[in-house]
Amino acid sequence: MNHYLSDLDLESEIPQNFESIIFGAGCFWGVEKKFWQLEGVWLTSVGYSGGELENPSYEIVCTGTTDHAEVVKVIFNPEVISLSNLLKVFWECHDPTQGMRQGNDIGSQYRSVIFVNSELHKNECLLSLETYQDELELNGYGPITTEIKIMKNYFLAEEYHQQYLAKNPNGYCGLGGTGCSFPNN
Repeated sequence: MNHYLSDLDLESEIPQNFESIIFGAGCFWGVEKKFWQLEGVWLTSVGYSGGELENPSYEIVCTGTTDHAEVVKVIFNPEVISLSNLLKVFWECHDPTQGMRQGNDIGSQYRSVIFVNSELHKNECLLSLETYQDELELNGYGPITTEIKIMKNYFLAEEYHQQYLAKNPNGYCGLGGTGCSFPNN
C-alpha cells in the first residue's frame, strides 16, 4: 500500500536518524492531513493503536470493544521539524479535554492519545501536556484527558482511509481545536 501523495510504501523502513510518533486526536482523516502538510514530515499513515486485538478492522474498532484508537503515524526528520513543533500542531488541532470523543465523533476510538518509542519522547510529551494544561485552564477548559504511553502496536488502516482527505477533498472532517495557542517557551 502506497501513500496517495508521495507514492512511498506505507510500510517503508524508517530512514536513519528519522523518528516516529503516533497521534490520536479524533477522526484520523483530518489529523493525518494536519501532519502530511508539514515540512520535515517524511511519511504519514492512518491506523489503529492502543488495544490488544491484532490486525483490527475499521468495523470492529468502531464497536468500541477493542481499546484501539484511530491514530496517525508520523515519521519525521528531527533535523527539519522538532518533536516540540509536532506537539504544538497536535495540541492545537483538537480539544484534548473531551475524553472519549472529538466533537460529533463519540467513542473510545476517538480519544486523544500519543504513543511514543522512547522514555525521552514520553517525558517531552508529558511536559508539553503540562504546559498546554496551564494555557487551557487560563481559558476555562478542564483537565486534559490525553493518554501518553510507550507504543505497543500499530496496525495500518484499510487503504481507503489512507490520505482520505487528499482523495476526497470535500470529505468530512470534524477536527476542531479549542482556539488556545500552545504557549511559546
